[in-house]
Amino acid sequence: MSRLVYLMGASGAGKDSLLDALRHDLPPNLMVAHRYITRPANAGSENHIALSQHEFSQRAERGLFALEWQAHDCHYAVGIEIDHWMQQGCNVVVNGSRAYLEQAMQRYGQRLIPVCLQVSEEVLRQRLEQRGRENSEQIHHRLQRAAQYANEMPAHCQRLENNGQLQQTLAGLLQLLAAPSTAFLYPISPQKVEP
Repeated sequence: MSRLVYLMGASGAGKDSLLDALRHDLPPNLMVAHRYITRPANAGSENHIALSQHEFSQRAERGLFALEWQAHDCHYAVGIEIDHWMQQGCNVVVNGSRAYLEQAMQRYGQRLIPVCLQVSEEVLRQRLEQRGRENSEQIHHRLQRAAQYANEMPAHCQRLENNGQLQQTLAGLLQLLAAPSTAFLYPISPQKVEP
C-alpha cells in the first residue's frame, strides 16, 4: 500500500532543507510533491510553483487540488497528481500544514503518515539568527510559536529530530518509510475520498 508522508514542523525546523536533500537522494517509488502557493517563485527558500490568486482559484474550482489551505496571507495546495502517483504504487512526501492535518487524515486515512520535524530551541535560535531575516524580537516570537507548535502535535505523529547533520535526519525519514504499514496505525474516522 502506498503512503502519504505528511511532513510538518515549525518555521526554521528545516522542512525545506530536508525535502531538498530527499530530492537529491530519492529512493525508487518515492515522489516529493511541490506545493502550489500564491507567492512569487523567488520568495523564500521553498521549491514551489507560484500561482496568482486568480490561477489558484481557477484550479481550486476545477478540483485540481488534493489538499489546500490558507496561512500567512497566502493560499497553499498540493495537486491531485499525488493521488495518481499513489495509485501507481509510489509513496509521496508533502510539506503539510498542522492546521490542515485533520482534513488530510480524513482524505487519506491509514495511508497518511504524519511526521513532525522537531528541533531544539537553541538550534532553532541559531538557525534563525544565521539566516538574518528577523530581528531579535521576531526571533523571540518565532521561538515561542515553535514551543507551542511542539506542544500541540498529535500523539500519533511520528517525531523526527533535526538537531544534527541533515543526512542523519534524512536517514531517519527513510527509515520511517521502510517501516511496515502497521507501524503507523492510529484511530481515525472513515475516509471521505479514496485516492
